[in-house]
Amino acid sequence: MPDAGREPPPGAAGSDSQNGHEGTGAGTSAGKASEYAGAPNPDVQLPELDESQLRTLARAGREWEKTTGGARSPGLPVDLETASYPSVAATPTRFGRFAHIAAGEGRSPEVRATAETESLPSLWGRAGQAARQILLGPPLAATAIAMERMRKLVAMPVLSADAISSIAYGPEAMLAILVLAGGAGLNYTLPIAAVIGLLMLAVGASYRQTIRAYPGGGGSYLVAGDNLGRIAGLTAGAGLATDYILTVAVSVASGTAAISSAIPSLAPDRVAIGLAVIALLLAGNLRGVRQAGALFALPTYLFILVIGALIVTGGVHAAGRGWHPLPPPRLTATEGVGILLILRAFASGSTAMTGIEAISNAVPAFRPVEWRNSRTTLTLMIGTLVVLFAGTIMLVKLDGVVYIPGNTVLSQLAHRDFGAGWLYFVTQATTAGILLLAANTAYNDFPRLLYLMARDRQAPRLFLLIGDRLAFSNGIIALSVAAAVVLAGFGGRTESLIPLFAVGVFLAFTLSQTGMIVHWWRHRDQPRWLRSLAFNATGAFLSAAVFITAAVTKFTAGAWAAVLIVVLFIFTALRIRRFYDRAGQALSLRPHGVLEMPERPPSPAPGRRQIKPAPEREAAPPGTEAKPATEAEAEDAPGEIHNLTIVPIATLDLSAMRTLAYAASFRQPVLALHISPTDTEAERFRYYWKTWGNHLPLQVIVSPHRALVAPIYHYVWSLHHDRPDLTLTVMLPEIVVRHWWQRALHNQNAPRLRRVLRPLPQVVVTSVPFHLPA
Repeated sequence: MPDAGREPPPGAAGSDSQNGHEGTGAGTSAGKASEYAGAPNPDVQLPELDESQLRTLARAGREWEKTTGGARSPGLPVDLETASYPSVAATPTRFGRFAHIAAGEGRSPEVRATAETESLPSLWGRAGQAARQILLGPPLAATAIAMERMRKLVAMPVLSADAISSIAYGPEAMLAILVLAGGAGLNYTLPIAAVIGLLMLAVGASYRQTIRAYPGGGGSYLVAGDNLGRIAGLTAGAGLATDYILTVAVSVASGTAAISSAIPSLAPDRVAIGLAVIALLLAGNLRGVRQAGALFALPTYLFILVIGALIVTGGVHAAGRGWHPLPPPRLTATEGVGILLILRAFASGSTAMTGIEAISNAVPAFRPVEWRNSRTTLTLMIGTLVVLFAGTIMLVKLDGVVYIPGNTVLSQLAHRDFGAGWLYFVTQATTAGILLLAANTAYNDFPRLLYLMARDRQAPRLFLLIGDRLAFSNGIIALSVAAAVVLAGFGGRTESLIPLFAVGVFLAFTLSQTGMIVHWWRHRDQPRWLRSLAFNATGAFLSAAVFITAAVTKFTAGAWAAVLIVVLFIFTALRIRRFYDRAGQALSLRPHGVLEMPERPPSPAPGRRQIKPAPEREAAPPGTEAKPATEAEAEDAPGEIHNLTIVPIATLDLSAMRTLAYAASFRQPVLALHISPTDTEAERFRYYWKTWGNHLPLQVIVSPHRALVAPIYHYVWSLHHDRPDLTLTVMLPEIVVRHWWQRALHNQNAPRLRRVLRPLPQVVVTSVPFHLPA
């Protein structure tokens, strides 16, 4: 049972990351232990055990003691006591590679990895570490998470760039449909724009209510899942994922179109330019949220100022001619005005709303007070968006501008009101800048969405990992690859991507707002619940109208692909969840029959030589090198082998416990090794270990920059350097799956450790496979 005199430490939940398995059988959802949903949490890799699971762990410890007859593991041939670890050393021994922390409460001392242990001591390892630091900057410890949050001045351009940049293609997409009906179709520009403006206000107000209800962060995936069920949450997540990928592709394609409008000779290279911009976004976001925000803030503010100046200048020109609109060019109608055409124009123009949900998804990215700052930023964004959208539509009508392939609407407006001088090129440059960088909004939210889904075991758990700069690096890379494929596949043409865009966006809007209706109905005891419900109901109705319109009217134009992507996304997520559920059941501890160990062998017969632990010896003095492999590996008799088994473990699931039992069955010294990203996680693991019974020695290494393989390598090397006469057996728990695609659902740390440890002399690396039935 848990130690009655010691309170369990705080912590978060998650999965294994050290020895090739995910620990899916135990622990509550990681994010539910965190105050802010989707906030980076390096402790997410260790499952948080509830009371029932702690009792099971304690029973497993008693079963271990019963099957071993209460015998303890043989004493370690190395000294883990505090006095054995000098604080300073001139040579790269264990003392220089790891900073020692004094032990407490009778436990083994804590070892903290230093910068030297964050890379492997090979040429490629050092080169890779140096390249990462040059491109991304030095790694950040988890304690810097709070510093990586954004203030409102930075969050406004970072999270609003997607919505505000849609001014460059939303009105144009609407006009591209209306010109098909000639001048008669253009007469519907203002009524349709008015409805879209109303929709912006309604959806913006609705998301303010979402932030109020979910002050810790409430994206469409969470809101729909909490209130409408798992399938609804996955559907919203699929819509959001499609939206984010297309946000990058459409923004970059629109930015390259703005460049080619000003410099037509670059038109053939728009795909190459777009891929280069995606690479820039990838590198910028891998450097962390705060640095990416500072880098990308200026283009957004410049765009707002330039478009505001354009609207004012155009208004002055119109006032000078008595507000009489200029006649548009003569158009040839290819189809008549009908309800279908109006609905198509409405759905296309509604793409000007993309990105409105970004702030409610990213509440944890704000500085305290998070919910208040995010609501303020959302209000500023909606106000700016409505003003710019209405002003742009007014200028389109007053200047007689229509959709012309190869010449964007903003380019035509700037040319008419600013002329062909430097202001025109400034307008095109700022438009290209915000469009190319507006994708940064997706880089903030898409990785967080995958993190939340991985937390719920509905996406590969590699998306739980946090990179060197405290960003969700795997999600950022996945978004870049997907967006690059879409951009190249569609040849960088914005008009080909728009039909895919609206479906995912408004599917997520609809489910999120519908979920909020259910939320307020369940919480009718809260003040002003009815008003909040009315706001969300309005947003849900209008969003559903746009979604249905886009799905029906643009189905043959490409919306079918978005619908197919959503279906495949849900199917894949459900398959992943089923796999993790079955793996969790297989890996969960089951006392009585699981930890059975063979009977203790009989005592050796008289005269037969008995293998004993290696005698204690002094640590190697500074400057002493380990014996060459030819000398250290010259044993040819069992009595000459002095063995220490090291078992790296991350969670106390069945795979890890089986490996520990297998190692202990040889009656040789065994040392359990755990890598912790934070002191909090280290303390929690020690508590679990003590709950189990502390049957084997445990060494915890705190790796503040979340390095894993390199600290284990350096620790093993340090033990060998200190005791070159020992044979170190590194025993790795390893998950074995039945299908090739399931390998991506588990980390590959065990194979990596085998590769890097194999060159070390006197080190034997072996795996204890755990075969999953699913």
